[in-house]
Amino acid sequence: MEQKNTNNKEEKFGVELVLDLFGCDPEAISSKERITAYARELCNLIEMKPFGEPFVEKFGFGKDFTAGYSLVQLIETSSITGHFSEFWGKAYINIFSCAEFDAEKAAAFTIAHFGAKGANKRILVRK
Repeated sequence: MEQKNTNNKEEKFGVELVLDLFGCDPEAISSKERITAYARELCNLIEMKPFGEPFVEKFGFGKDFTAGYSLVQLIETSSITGHFSEFWGKAYINIFSCAEFDAEKAAAFTIAHFGAKGANKRILVRK
């Protein structure tokens, strides 16, 4: 059964930071250890409590452009996910939380951690 907001106010459920990184450091996006460290350090930086360990696996070997690591880090208020393309030198990161976090700080940290030459950034308010 769907619950409805009865106070006539738009409520924000959460915020999602969507990052498309390009020109990434090849060593950073092809290292399980560096991707795992990113998830742990990001949680500390944006003050999110991780729920379990980061899941980081390399797969998608059917085609060169689909092969790479993927990351899932559950946090108590939602998740951090990432997909890394060694072929294209890109990373696709989503940080979603129903708790407030500094999206600009998270974006700057992510860009620096993966040595990206540039990024497209979107901040979505989820209602």
